[in-house]
Amino acid sequence: MYAYNLFRSTKQDGLVCAVPEERSVPAFVTGPQWQFGGRLDKDDAPLGFDRQAAMTGVRFNGFYLFASFSKEASHQ
Repeated sequence: MYAYNLFRSTKQDGLVCAVPEERSVPAFVTGPQWQFGGRLDKDDAPLGFDRQAAMTGVRFNGFYLFASFSKEASHQ
């Protein structure tokens, strides 16, 4: 089980890059289009984060890229 550092795209695309703390941060998230988005522990995953997919992504790429969603109150 990894603890991840999250890097969020500054664009409105909702992309998030999760990097295990013990891994190097990929060069593409150090650009101006990305900002540090906090730390992810075992219980506080954002909507859109899939732990199984993250483990596979980290194994092959060293990071996990996903689209984050937010719950919005319904306006009725």
